[in-house]
Amino acid sequence: MSRYLDTLGTIVLLELRQRIRSVAWVVLVSVVFVLVGIVTLLLWASLAAFGNDVSQSAGIYSTVIFFVLLVGTLVTPAISGAAINGDRDAGTLATTQVTLASANQIVLGKFLAAWTVALTFLAASLPALLFTLIAGGVRGDTLAASLGVLVLELGVVAAIGVGLSGLISRPLFSVVTTYLVVAALSIGTLIAFTLGGLAFQSQQTQTYIGIDYSVGGEFDPVTGLPEEIVCLEPETYSYPVPRFDYVWGILAANPYIVLADAAPTTFDRNGYPQDLFGQFAIGVRGAQLTPDLDSVTDECAAALSGDPGAAFQQETPQQIFERTVPSWFVGLLIHLVLATAAMAGAIARTRTPAGSLPTGSRIA
Repeated sequence: MSRYLDTLGTIVLLELRQRIRSVAWVVLVSVVFVLVGIVTLLLWASLAAFGNDVSQSAGIYSTVIFFVLLVGTLVTPAISGAAINGDRDAGTLATTQVTLASANQIVLGKFLAAWTVALTFLAASLPALLFTLIAGGVRGDTLAASLGVLVLELGVVAAIGVGLSGLISRPLFSVVTTYLVVAALSIGTLIAFTLGGLAFQSQQTQTYIGIDYSVGGEFDPVTGLPEEIVCLEPETYSYPVPRFDYVWGILAANPYIVLADAAPTTFDRNGYPQDLFGQFAIGVRGAQLTPDLDSVTDECAAALSGDPGAAFQQETPQQIFERTVPSWFVGLLIHLVLATAAMAGAIARTRTPAGSLPTGSRIA
């Protein structure tokens, strides 16, 4: 076991030295550091300008975490997407294969190196995150869950990139395919969710019973309603509504939804989320609800009961959140399965002696 880990560690170190000594990598990390700092300062200034209590807001922290995930999903495919076939084209992979290193050590070592490099973008954001943690009201469970899922998601992207670099012979194609997989999970799920909800529609009937304000008489100065309340005839409207409750499960595979749904959500006294985690989570949780296809808004009955606003009262986001189910673990499981399958395929294609190689593949 010790020899296995020593060999694996050697491959990881070789990969890291090859990447970290690059000037482009240093420039890229520096750019991420500056961008995260600018985003943090702008958010902080915006909250102060609108008079919000920045010391109690977790919105800056959640925004920075999402920004790091965005940067990671944009850069990690370029780092990992040519890890194996790039060495094959350069003629260095065969040199490693003739050593005592096995195929799974080679693939796993390249994956761990790519994952480590991806995590450096999170490390570059630590000053901004520490700033928001010290000055803001970020809960400990929100901190642990969001960072844990973010680290796993960066690992998933790195694993998919390394796996595809072993399955596809051309580096350019494997990098592009990795980007397409990330885009399918991030943007494709949103498109499929929207089109799927619009494709499945139901007819909704809404009945409204209002108050006749044209009748004579005085108005109550407190409520603004006539002292003698007369109900109008019911008005019925019918129109199609999209059925997002049929396809909401598609969003479970979106990495941003996974991150938002996994992080414990904080709500204000009115039941509204205080950060982006909650706003994203409420979006997918609200899509689970079946629309009321036969709704009645009886303003007149509410006025007669002494509470005219009761007819228009709706559930708060917190109430919707509490009566719906989380989906982040399903999405995370899907991502882990994709990453594991890609890595297993790369190990099988990298194993030597190879029974066959794609046409044009370089051996040494």
